Amino acid sequence: MTQPNRDWDAVYREAAPPPWSIGRPQPELAALIEQGKIRGDVLDAGCGHAALSLALAARGHTVVGLDASATAVEAAAAAAAEQGVTTATFAQADVTTFRGYDGRFATILDSGLFHALPPERRSDYLRSILRAAAPGAALYILAFAAGALGHRDGGPHGFTETELRGAVAELWHVDDVRPAKVYGNAPAGAPPNVEFDDEGHFMAPGLLLSAHKP
Repeated sequence: MTQPNRDWDAVYREAAPPPWSIGRPQPELAALIEQGKIRGDVLDAGCGHAALSLALAARGHTVVGLDASATAVEAAAAAAAEQGVTTATFAQADVTTFRGYDGRFATILDSGLFHALPPERRSDYLRSILRAAAPGAALYILAFAAGALGHRDGGPHGFTETELRGAVAELWHVDDVRPAKVYGNAPAGAPPNVEFDDEGHFMAPGLLLSAHKP
């Protein structure tokens, strides 16, 4: 997860992991992996601590993780080295303007990034990942649904299905948008409308969008 106008390095330097770093891929995206939906080289946009990238590399995929936070990128690279992973690489980048991967990725995964971007930068982001996508590439975006976290100050507001579909359809062909769950580390004063799993992670209402490059 990343956002150009926030100090994400400070977030990743805190003693406790950020809410979205649950130590494993988001279950909705893990299900896509199990279903064989991920193909070719993969871009993990806003990779954070890169649990998703590392899980994909363990399955034989070549993965590039990009994040605005150098601290997160360093931690991801260290985890890859510790696990002996050689097919996942990480780089610091502004995901709304990055270049250097034109036409490379057959799959692009967004695990809670899009809802964290300022609205005025979302088109730039979609254009940047479109440029990096191979012909016919698949895009999966996991985002909070509107009102998922109540009215917490500074938190992402999420999307309605119509809003998410409309934003992405400006540049991508949207195939499906369906209800999903977004898991996270429970913050203090978690809103009452979220569920919790057996490990204490909150499960907030979300949306999973599937699209492809026209």
